[in-house]
Amino acid sequence: MEYKELKKLVELVENAAITHLSIDENGTKIEIKKEIQETNSVVLPQAAVAAPIVQNTVQAPVEPQETKEAPKNNNLIEIKAQMVGTFYHSANPDSPAFVKVGDTIKKGSIICIIEAMKLFNEIESEEEGVIEEICVANEAAVEYGQTLFLIKKG
Repeated sequence: MEYKELKKLVELVENAAITHLSIDENGTKIEIKKEIQETNSVVLPQAAVAAPIVQNTVQAPVEPQETKEAPKNNNLIEIKAQMVGTFYHSANPDSPAFVKVGDTIKKGSIICIIEAMKLFNEIESEEEGVIEEICVANEAAVEYGQTLFLIKKG
């Protein structure tokens, strides 16, 4: 398992309502735990990850994430990632992009795909408008809540 895949798993556990994930894939065992600390009857999740048991460890440099500023135009609406994963503009490399700058979208239109743990999730627009900007490159890793598109309310 590559570093990027391991990082995605850790992020999924941090953002999900689970405290434990265990995977055994091709002889490689990975166990991720999130500890919850209780203080004065208030539960505070802490991102504590057990050291994964990996037979062949590969260290890759951490790539800095670019962050986009909030839209300056009040007519622009951000469409944000609903999960952690890999962003795709189209269903496959030979297909045209679901949307491009200048396209008019309606509620329920498929605008992209986010792959999370080898599941391809079609992301539908919850807004209507015109695509003003696509904020993420094809095949880029996205975080929960990261801006994917800016649309002009129409």
